[in-house]
Amino acid sequence: MKEILNQLFEHKSLSQQQAKDILVRLTKGEFTASQVASFLTVFLMRPIALQELRGFREAMMELCIPLDLGGMPAIDLCGTGGDGKSTFNISTLSSFVVAASGVKVAKHGNYGVSSICGSSNVLQYFGYEFTSDSDRLLRELDLLGITFLHAPLFHPAMKSVAPIRRELGVKTFFNMLGPMVNPARPSHQMVGVFSLELARLYHYLFQQEGKKYAIVHSHDGYDEISLTGPFTLFTHQSESIETPQSLGLSTLKPEQLTGGETVEESAAIFLQVIKGQGSAAQEEAVVANSAMAIQCAKGISFSEAKEEAKENLRSGKAHRLFEKLLQPIKTTYSIH
Repeated sequence: MKEILNQLFEHKSLSQQQAKDILVRLTKGEFTASQVASFLTVFLMRPIALQELRGFREAMMELCIPLDLGGMPAIDLCGTGGDGKSTFNISTLSSFVVAASGVKVAKHGNYGVSSICGSSNVLQYFGYEFTSDSDRLLRELDLLGITFLHAPLFHPAMKSVAPIRRELGVKTFFNMLGPMVNPARPSHQMVGVFSLELARLYHYLFQQEGKKYAIVHSHDGYDEISLTGPFTLFTHQSESIETPQSLGLSTLKPEQLTGGETVEESAAIFLQVIKGQGSAAQEEAVVANSAMAIQCAKGISFSEAKEEAKENLRSGKAHRLFEKLLQPIKTTYSIH
């Protein structure tokens, strides 16, 4: 590790193979906590290189427990986190809104590291039982159209790193990797990232894979469509700068998007919004992100997707789907 750290401190980047090898060794516990912390913080001080990101991702996908969807099209909605904005759980809420449109959602998520309440925190609070049992997860996906992959269960090799990440409490390259290492390898992806440089790396890598995707970065730093100002949108077809007005939605203020100070407060906001009882601003933020994912998955216009998302939220369809996911799996369900 000493040689690697010196190489990085000299502003040299790792090759793809070096990045892969070092991450594999790191997960095997070959390095001290101090060495690992030093390694992680390097990538806070300079942009991650394409080959480094590719190497880290390759290592994590080789080490993970895969979930084989058998060719079933599905989408994941998640952000990198690490934007420091402490918003309510927009991507998790949007996942239920999207699934209520008949789009299969294989949501990959984790506990909050640089935020109070990640997707795993909120679902665990409501009693959802995490599992890596592929039979149960595939039944949820088949019958309900949504399932949740709790990252620590599918990336057990990362166990030795988790305490160090928690102690650091800041974003690391694992935040950058999170949306890229879904064990289900979904065919479609809606991703929010905390920097424009990282958005371009994602765009390039997803292009190489032939994935259908929407990557968003709000210019004021949000890793989602915040509606607080303009954002850059990369898709498998184009690159553009969008605004709340171009989406036919309102411009929001940051304070309208804040989450709770505790998991309990965050969960209360989550429940209020999914019941269709959130503020107009909360609804619009969820609708914007849901609609972008629906458009990506279905290939329909954004305005059509937006109407679907509003209906799913206001009619209670997304809420009923959420309640079904919290129940023991049965043979038949109706969310209508």
